[in-house]
Amino acid sequence: MKSALVIILAFLLIAIFLGIRSSKGKDMNLEQWTVGGRGFGAIFVFLLMAGEIYTTFSFLGGSGWAYGKGAPALYVLIYITLSYVLSYWLLPEIWKYAKENKLMSQSDFFVSKYKSPALGILAAIVGVVSMIPVIVVQLRGLGIIVSEASYGAISMSAAVWMGAITLTIYVMISGIHGSVWTAVIKDIMMIAIIAFLGIYLPIHYFGGFQPMFEAIDAAKPGFLKLPEQGLSVSWFISTVILLVFGFYMWPQVFSAVYSARSGKVFRKNAIISPIYTLMLLFVFFVGFTAILKVPGLAGADADLSLLRLSIETFDPWFIGVIGGAGLLTALVPGSMLLMSVATLLANNVYKEFAPKVSDRDVVRLAKMLVPVIALIAVYFTLNGGETMSALILMGYSLITQLFPSLIFSLKKNNPINKYGALAGIITGLFIVTCITISSSTIGTLLPSLPQAAKDLNVGIIALAVNFLVMITVSFVFRKQKVQSTPKSFNNI
Repeated sequence: MKSALVIILAFLLIAIFLGIRSSKGKDMNLEQWTVGGRGFGAIFVFLLMAGEIYTTFSFLGGSGWAYGKGAPALYVLIYITLSYVLSYWLLPEIWKYAKENKLMSQSDFFVSKYKSPALGILAAIVGVVSMIPVIVVQLRGLGIIVSEASYGAISMSAAVWMGAITLTIYVMISGIHGSVWTAVIKDIMMIAIIAFLGIYLPIHYFGGFQPMFEAIDAAKPGFLKLPEQGLSVSWFISTVILLVFGFYMWPQVFSAVYSARSGKVFRKNAIISPIYTLMLLFVFFVGFTAILKVPGLAGADADLSLLRLSIETFDPWFIGVIGGAGLLTALVPGSMLLMSVATLLANNVYKEFAPKVSDRDVVRLAKMLVPVIALIAVYFTLNGGETMSALILMGYSLITQLFPSLIFSLKKNNPINKYGALAGIITGLFIVTCITISSSTIGTLLPSLPQAAKDLNVGIIALAVNFLVMITVSFVFRKQKVQSTPKSFNNI
């Protein structure tokens, strides 16, 4: 047991060392701190964006959903793969525009495209609010990993505090540079461990994959297919669509896009990354194995399935290796998230009200905000019981409301104006917030609808209303502008 703890702490120290070492010899101005001087090549951008995508959710939440929900967990594999298809066309356009206009954040993109500081502030606030649940996921995952892998020697709350302090130091010193170097070790470790667990455990306990699924189907009939209601086919399809649209809307992902040396990087990654996504299948296999071997994990405890099964199967030293790799899956995306939230608040909110502030002062303020954001995330981590998947889906429902305005902004003749973009985003956010706070669903609000309609993801409904409001308001303001033009000429 002590060996597991020593190995986990060794991984933590290595990550901190890489963070400090990566910033050596660099002037950590705003561009270096946030987007690495826009000098990362294809491999680093690939690893950095994979670091944002394959997080503690992939490590624990994916197996937890396979354990607790069965077939609906496959939505993760499908939406990530389809998102890479979208990236082939989307990301080079975003990168090109950002480079030409020297943009630093997602919020800058909206300000520049729509010539609206108000829209930039709104985008920044949406990003901050959406990312807090995802930071909570990383801290919660880190707490679970360290606590379980240390055999309880470190409590969940102590592990969360330890992770928050580490992330704070890590981000304040190195910015994006530490994240990309740690991502190299993290991805190598995670691929090797998850592939091993996903292959070994089903064979060890059941003799193969087919016997495993046969045993699950016998014990829990219907568990391996989509249910007739709830997480049904309509929920599955609407959730996949929502998440594909929101996949690249996260502010920290925008920062990773800006860091590339060339737009060709993204087309190369779009070809390779779907193969990389197959790794998630092994995560699901671990969760499915745990169903019959560590029964009784309900609710948020389903996220413990991978570690509980591993502890019953392997020696403490190997649990330490698993825990160390899992720790890195929290540090890489967690550091990017903290940095992105701090940068948005400092550069895209505060700077709008103090335009004469220097970039050096912006960086200083962003670094000061990092521990504050970490404390807020710790509070929600220690006082919330939602599963990782529920938190991720809530964040997606919010951040995806930026997608309609962004996709129209890439057109040469954008039919959407700043008024329509603002109105659409605010409407979508209002719908998601009201339904989330009231714990309602489409079914509870409109019980007379067909079951397929009642099971739709609420985020996709909010997105549809967002789109309609955006189009309508843009048309109305454009029509008013055209009608007022002759009057202005008559007054000249």
